[in-house]
Amino acid sequence: MSLKKIPRQVVILGLVSLFTDIASEMLYPVTPLFLTTVLGASMAVVGIIEGIAEFVAGFLKGYFGRLSDKIGKRSIFVTIGYGISAVVKPIPGLFPYVSTVLFSRVTDRIGKGIRTAPRDALLAGQADLSVNGGKGNTGAIFGFHRGMDTLGAAIGPFAALVLLHFYPNDFKLVFLAAFLPSIIAVSFTTAVKDKAVSFKEKQKEKYSAVWKSAPPQFKSLLALITVFSLVNSSDVFLILKSQNVSHSSTQAILGYIFYNLIYAGASYPIGKLSDRFSKRKIFILGLIIFSAVYFGFAIAPDLDVIWGMFILYGIYAASTEGVAKAWVSDIIPDKHRGTAIGLLTMFSSLAMMLGSFFTGILWDKFGSTIPFLVSSVVSLIVALTLLLIKDRTR
Repeated sequence: MSLKKIPRQVVILGLVSLFTDIASEMLYPVTPLFLTTVLGASMAVVGIIEGIAEFVAGFLKGYFGRLSDKIGKRSIFVTIGYGISAVVKPIPGLFPYVSTVLFSRVTDRIGKGIRTAPRDALLAGQADLSVNGGKGNTGAIFGFHRGMDTLGAAIGPFAALVLLHFYPNDFKLVFLAAFLPSIIAVSFTTAVKDKAVSFKEKQKEKYSAVWKSAPPQFKSLLALITVFSLVNSSDVFLILKSQNVSHSSTQAILGYIFYNLIYAGASYPIGKLSDRFSKRKIFILGLIIFSAVYFGFAIAPDLDVIWGMFILYGIYAASTEGVAKAWVSDIIPDKHRGTAIGLLTMFSSLAMMLGSFFTGILWDKFGSTIPFLVSSVVSLIVALTLLLIKDRTR
């Protein structure tokens, strides 16, 4: 599928994510540096804040994914979710305390929890199942969206660096400036439209009924992604590791920008490859690359290794995030898709919450090498397990 054939609603949702991530990623690499260097927070505090934020987002992703299936409406959750996130972005710039960073980060994740599963179900509903020999193009659609989202994730930190160049260490200004792209994103959500859903199609089943009707491959995939998410801690730890190696906040943020550029550029072509070949194989390859990256960060002797790892990390992300959702969309029918994607993102987010918390504690007690090695080993085990499971999916 060429870019010209991308459905209009997918393009609109891509623009929403582009501007939202410009705002979010202006703050994401800056926040841990703000917490540790300006507010004097420990690594454990950074991990706790990220963990609580992911817990809240994870819980809500499951609930609102299911709710969007029940009422047959998804766009309303997209608008509300992005709106909430926009409002709280500048708060730490106005009130620079650990407590306000916590409040802003958690409330921002509440918005993410409300919008994520309904938005992804909207994206999956735009797929054309007649292409690629009947395999569909969910990989290309999710790849395009991830590419737009991640392009914002590269622009955002760059904008933050520009601001910090002209206004050194003025982290409060960055929080305030992030409000503008957030508002632009919210304005685009008004053009997001629901697919027509009849009253009879609106779902009344309980979670248990949906779970029982789900195919075995979805249950296996959900379990393995949850295990992997336990060792897939917040990217803030990669940023902090980069800072430790380079002794430069600017170098750390540049590495993160570089990773996002690789991720953005690779998402659409890798999504198309997953449609043509196998989403399972692409996802497994992504996990193996993740294992190599975290091993590299564990031993990271110099900045050159870090930059090499960021290249691979971008390819890993493009091979897993959108591909996993496309894979689930192929397995689950549209009427249960919000619930299924909500469960996937809920369990993985809750697991990442625990992972971020324990990564922070292990780092404080034993240094950075141990948590990175644990992540490397466990992710490789998950990849090998997926490789051994019989392939019944695309």
